[in-house]
Amino acid sequence: MKQNISFYGLPGLNAALKKHQFSWKSVLFMTLAGAVTLFVTLVQPPVHAYDVVIQPAGPRQGDTVSIITTEKQGTADVPAVTINGSTFPTFALGNGRYRTFLPTSPLHTSGEYVIRVEGPEGLRNPMVWLSDRAFRTQYITLPPGRSNLGTDYEFDKVDAFKQIVSSDKLWSGSFLRPSQGRVSSEYGVRRYYNGVFAENYYHRGVDYAAAIGSPVIAPAAGRVVLVGRVSDGFELHGNTIGVDHGQGVESIFIHLNSINVQEGDFVQAGQVIGTVGSTGASTGPHLHWGLYVNGVAVDPAPWRNGTFE
Repeated sequence: MKQNISFYGLPGLNAALKKHQFSWKSVLFMTLAGAVTLFVTLVQPPVHAYDVVIQPAGPRQGDTVSIITTEKQGTADVPAVTINGSTFPTFALGNGRYRTFLPTSPLHTSGEYVIRVEGPEGLRNPMVWLSDRAFRTQYITLPPGRSNLGTDYEFDKVDAFKQIVSSDKLWSGSFLRPSQGRVSSEYGVRRYYNGVFAENYYHRGVDYAAAIGSPVIAPAAGRVVLVGRVSDGFELHGNTIGVDHGQGVESIFIHLNSINVQEGDFVQAGQVIGTVGSTGASTGPHLHWGLYVNGVAVDPAPWRNGTFE
């Protein structure tokens, strides 16, 4: 007598077998495959991808773009972040959150920037659109002998300063205005020198016109990592101070009259670090404040108007 075989006591399966005339080997294979699928599903839960928040949502040239990644499974591993194929440093903020800065400038082309966040919680591929921004143009005429200022020593020291990426975050809250002088030249100004457009030039900071000897304060806490003087060969920048605020964020102050700090000093926000001068390639007393993020001179204004936690 032919015996009907009941698999796991499921009468529906018996009816299907009878209707479609499956062989017992086929049924056994399908049953085992289903069991394996169920086991894998139970043992390995589905991947929960990171949450990614981009601020500002609609950045313009010169903005610092903050990319906040939040993990969902508590893996405590810093994700790798690449933007248009380039890797950027990422730092933990605590509570499973991580931050990456994308610096932009007038030299960055407008368009789509694809962000790749990859780690134990899978892969996220958001994008951000960088918009054009209108920058003022200046026409500068340099007298003979003033177009080739600068020493190799000076350039090497400043280039090394811009590449610093220390792990500790030293600033807190919004940055302060480093001088009470009026703004005489804003960030991002493009220039013609002696009638020739400077393709790779833009004003890499903000100029504050003030009397010689006026105080210059640290806009945020940090460590002094660069002190350069005219007597040491800083003939272009003049007397210079560089402050590391941590995690790839640095301030540089140039054309100073006097310097009140030394390399290695830790300074607090609001502390007087020097005075306004007209040293180096300067046409009059003023402070130039440049803010660098991951080696790129960004617009300092958003750092003063908002908070990069």
